[in-house]
Amino acid sequence: MKVALFLGCNIPARLEQYESSARAILGKLGVGLVDIREFNCCGYPLRNLDFKAFVLSSARNLALAEREDLNVMVLCKCCYGSLKKVAYLLKEDVSLRQEINTILNREGLKYEGDIEVKHFLYALYHDVGIEPIKEKIEKTFSDLKIATHYGCHVLRPSQIVQFDDPVAPSIFDQLVEITGAKSIYWPTQLECCGAPLWGINDDLSMDLTEKKLSDGKKSGADYLCTACPYCQIQFDTVQKMILAKRGGNHHLPSILYPQLLGLSLGIDRDTLGLGMNQMDITSIKGFLSE
Repeated sequence: MKVALFLGCNIPARLEQYESSARAILGKLGVGLVDIREFNCCGYPLRNLDFKAFVLSSARNLALAEREDLNVMVLCKCCYGSLKKVAYLLKEDVSLRQEINTILNREGLKYEGDIEVKHFLYALYHDVGIEPIKEKIEKTFSDLKIATHYGCHVLRPSQIVQFDDPVAPSIFDQLVEITGAKSIYWPTQLECCGAPLWGINDDLSMDLTEKKLSDGKKSGADYLCTACPYCQIQFDTVQKMILAKRGGNHHLPSILYPQLLGLSLGIDRDTLGLGMNQMDITSIKGFLSE
């Protein structure tokens, strides 16, 4: 299996441990990664400002991957939602596809819709498979309780993203339980993390984050688990700000899924970038301190 890895903008700039841990586990699972250096922003920041610029930005990435005859694996859920939406629009609207391809042709590019866009979790579940991953597991964590945070852009709009059941998803929970941890039920699992409001209304953003932290804590979670840079930054960096500014007893560290799985696969802490997380993730049950 070989795919084009799409990192987006946030991960290289603000969350290097997501990239390093994802590369490490994918390498151990035999997934070949191709880096297309010409990839640009997915267009997400332009989505509600300049529709054509948004479409062109995503379409160019899709065309670059299609030129290499590679499906795209995406780590960021906002990037995933953008690329999936544009792929859907270009499939449904022939005139739009022709217009965009006219512009892409200036670079010798063209997009016909012959490749797939897959989120990292989806590819692990459907392409690598639960059983092959289990065969690689070296350590399990039977006493650990995890609250999975799906994020908004992989579930909605469901007819476009086609990731999982938007009301009762299970892929992420099943992937967590490969490690031996228990994926718990928590009422606000599918609610927004608050990241879209950060920088616009910080207090409301913190309110949404704090609500989820409180709910996860009350539901018995030892950790939150994410697979999106925006969500991880909100539950990690912004949570640290919340504790400093507001105090409270909702301390609930967040771990990236490839960090969690990487530990089960026997990958070392430095490669997984555990020390780069802002919240202390070594204090609970000695889980990560061994």
